[in-house]
Amino acid sequence: MTEKPILLVVACALVDADRRVLIAQRPQDKHMGGLWEFPGGKLEPGETPEAALIRELREELSIETREACLAPLSFASHSYEHMHLLMPLYVCRKWQGTPLAGEHQALKWVRPQALRDYPMPPADEPLIAALCDLL
Repeated sequence: MTEKPILLVVACALVDADRRVLIAQRPQDKHMGGLWEFPGGKLEPGETPEAALIRELREELSIETREACLAPLSFASHSYEHMHLLMPLYVCRKWQGTPLAGEHQALKWVRPQALRDYPMPPADEPLIAALCDLL
């Protein structure tokens, strides 16, 4: 068995006052383009998951949040062809600004039970159950 590199990425379920979750559509020209995902991204060297998430939310959605507003909920561990993805999922209910689709094609606020109606990368799919249980 060949060892695969482990890629650590972090994801966030932004939850609004109506208990809906924000999902973002990946750009068509990227790997898994067109699929819907929880916002987030790769950690930079020496960066904590929380710091990476704050940075990614600022870069991707033009919103600001703080570490105290991020609550770890679950994580995904998924093996892709060339790497293994480890992805903690945080829940955030408090931020400043209105999320904007900067790097993504589109954003959508979705009830947790309807998340399965949107095609997602395999690593994101197992996280839906934890969100349904929470919300």
